[in-house]
Amino acid sequence: MKTEKYPKLTIAGAGPGDIELVTIKTIKALQQADVVLYDALVNKELLKYVPLDALVIYVGKRNKYHTYTQEQINTLIVDLAFTRGHVVRLKGGDPFVFGRGQEEKKYAEAFNIETVVLPGISSSIGVPALNGIPVTHRGVSESFWVITGTTKENKLSKDVLVSAKTNATVVILMGLAKLKEITEVFKAADKEDTAIAIIQNGSLPNQAIAFGTIGTIVEIAEHENIKAPAVIVIGDVVKQHDDFPVALSNLNYLFN
Repeated sequence: MKTEKYPKLTIAGAGPGDIELVTIKTIKALQQADVVLYDALVNKELLKYVPLDALVIYVGKRNKYHTYTQEQINTLIVDLAFTRGHVVRLKGGDPFVFGRGQEEKKYAEAFNIETVVLPGISSSIGVPALNGIPVTHRGVSESFWVITGTTKENKLSKDVLVSAKTNATVVILMGLAKLKEITEVFKAADKEDTAIAIIQNGSLPNQAIAFGTIGTIVEIAEHENIKAPAVIVIGDVVKQHDDFPVALSNLNYLFN
């Protein structure tokens, strides 16, 4: 006789990429999953923890290409929870940092589906830290902003304009395509000499990093062939990286 499975949703953060940075609770959830819906920036090695008879579906979004709309993902979660049981929604970074985790949680709860949230290491903090860049540092930065570079209207977030007027560290996710716009905002705030780092594929073996200032980073990122996904860190905390002075002196020839 077939046992009826109890509908459940676990929304889990997969961290910045390195599978050793995922939480034990997330691994346990994957091991108990009947369904896994995973995003584009999730390390696929994590899927080895999923039972062989579980349903695994890629629902990622990259740039303008969406395999499923958010509305379709919401519907999938509910349908599969009732027909298969435990759905694990695996998201890159932390599911509540630009991950739309709360939207999915509320949608599932509207159908009386039990939901659990498992935090993950956000790339906004974890990736700079792995590279020796603290988002706060005594005497340098007392606070930090985490901003999406691109809104749902595909425009630069207005918060970037406000953050540029502060002394806070500014971390911008999903903003590489708008790097020139971002630098123009900071130039207008008289921050042309402010340090900046762009970290591509943070925490992974193929990580790449570019250092510069607001006034030089567009040319440097192009020269270094930096691509998305990347984390942008703006502020004097970037100077805490041991290679910052060397990197700038090595790239002086670009501007002479």
